[in-house]
Amino acid sequence: MAGTPFTAQSLGTFDEPWALAFLPGGDALITERGGSLVLRRADGSRLDVTGVPEVVNAGQGGLGDVIESPTFAQDRTVYLSWAASGEGGTGAEIGRARLVDEGATARLEGLTVIWRQQPKTSGSGHFGHRLTFSPDGQHLFVTSGERQKMEPAQDQGSDLGKIVRMNPDGTDAQRWTYGQRNPLGIAFDPAGNLWSSEMGPQGGDELNLIVKGRNYGWPRVSNGSHYGGAPIPDHAAGDGFEPPKVWWNPSVSPGSLMIYTGSEFPDWQGDAFIGALSGEALIRVDLNGTNATKADEWKFGERVRAVDQAPDGSIWVLEDGSNAQLLRLTRSER
Repeated sequence: MAGTPFTAQSLGTFDEPWALAFLPGGDALITERGGSLVLRRADGSRLDVTGVPEVVNAGQGGLGDVIESPTFAQDRTVYLSWAASGEGGTGAEIGRARLVDEGATARLEGLTVIWRQQPKTSGSGHFGHRLTFSPDGQHLFVTSGERQKMEPAQDQGSDLGKIVRMNPDGTDAQRWTYGQRNPLGIAFDPAGNLWSSEMGPQGGDELNLIVKGRNYGWPRVSNGSHYGGAPIPDHAAGDGFEPPKVWWNPSVSPGSLMIYTGSEFPDWQGDAFIGALSGEALIRVDLNGTNATKADEWKFGERVRAVDQAPDGSIWVLEDGSNAQLLRLTRSER
């Protein structure tokens, strides 16, 4: 890509990919929104993984995130998120299973649902359901969108519009923060700070530092406006709401978040990388402790759904939509 500090190598295409997760040894799991889970081997070959849950493939719903357990090397446990139907409508669900790889075939065994977004509701948007583990591996954090219903984000008796913390088996689920709209990225930095990228309404996309118990304001405040232009009060000092560390207006539509720790790009260690959907870009944000500053925005000409760090320190990017490319980014100059 001309004018960028990296070279992009295409590693093939996928059908509406949503997330990727690297496994020990360089293999990767990639979800496709329609309900397929692909095991991409380090040599580039692929296997469809069987035993995947039935998903509601509509609107923004479908098969979502995938991450490996902190204990994957011992028990080969992986976690998945997806949109599911139930009494009252649809909602996000989280499950865990054992990945069995027999060379020519691969499957999920013992898939167990450990969390269901409550309440189920109508519509097919703002599921959230991105996943990350705390650095000590003791807690799983889940983003839970407000399902385009707005007001439940302020209702502490609802999962909608929250970030939820739970034990690895789903027990002791706590609504960690509230007032979120559609958080589609979540990651810890090397110092143990938790960050989340969030889609705003018409403008007002956010990168937030996540602190237990804080109210992030939606739908009471936003640095954007309602679709159609109706105003929303901006974040303001003393309003009782936690403001974003960085925000975008017009929208870039942040669809994922990764915090880089690799050696391929040493100048970027500790920085946040956001895949931008409507922005059709990869965005870098400089993180300095609990502060954040906009840095680079590289245009891809395609919606960027997900970004992750490979074991060798290269950055892998999944574009969005049908026939979407998987790209491997390495330094342009050595």
